[in-house]
Amino acid sequence: MLTDPYGDEQLVELYDGDNEPRDDHAYYRALADRVAAATAADRGGATTIVDLGCGTGLLTRALAAVPGRRVIGVDPSPTMLGFARRQPGADAVTWIDGDASALAADGQADLVISSGNAMMHVEDLPATLTRLAAALRPGGVISFESRNPAVRAWEQWTTGVTERETPFGPLREWMEVTAVDQGRVTFDAYNVFEDGRQEVYTSVLFFRDAEQLAGALEASGFGEIELLGGWHDEPLTAESRLIVVRARTEPR
Repeated sequence: MLTDPYGDEQLVELYDGDNEPRDDHAYYRALADRVAAATAADRGGATTIVDLGCGTGLLTRALAAVPGRRVIGVDPSPTMLGFARRQPGADAVTWIDGDASALAADGQADLVISSGNAMMHVEDLPATLTRLAAALRPGGVISFESRNPAVRAWEQWTTGVTERETPFGPLREWMEVTAVDQGRVTFDAYNVFEDGRQEVYTSVLFFRDAEQLAGALEASGFGEIELLGGWHDEPLTAESRLIVVRARTEPR
């Protein structure tokens, strides 16, 4: 994953406000409920959930608010995690500064999720999935989403300047795609504050098709792979904006 793509406290607060719970959060909460029910019926005890790329922890804290869960939030941005740790309900979460390599390979997690297209920041996907498989128990579940490259969303990302009011005063924003190379898309996000301060964040996203995602999962020890076209289990088509992934670790 990228190293602290959000290093500005004000932009992190705006990011948190811009990412209110929508269908994606409802999907992951419902999945966590199903996994917790199955865990209780199968083994009893608490359910362990890992939120990889948790950002400001909005979804993480919602997952941890349900009794009988151990929730771990992992993110490479100290600024994001600093914000997350200050929010109501944060004490119910174990926060880890890092990426998948910071997780114990102890086979104790029941569910790993990664929302907000966070897995698209991962360059070596098989290595990350292998680490997550080691953190999950046999039959444990992983789920994440990735943008469908067939839709070519990056062609809409170079935008004109927009301005909006924020708690910190007017903010001018725009985006510019700077490179596209075999699914690797690089873009700059410009943020100009009222006092003239400009923050520019360069991001790299890796677009992978269904075959690439399934291949990486299989190579990392996952089976029962489902690739869906939306948050309500829609079939995946060439026009699907997202690829929603679910899989299980194979028995060891």
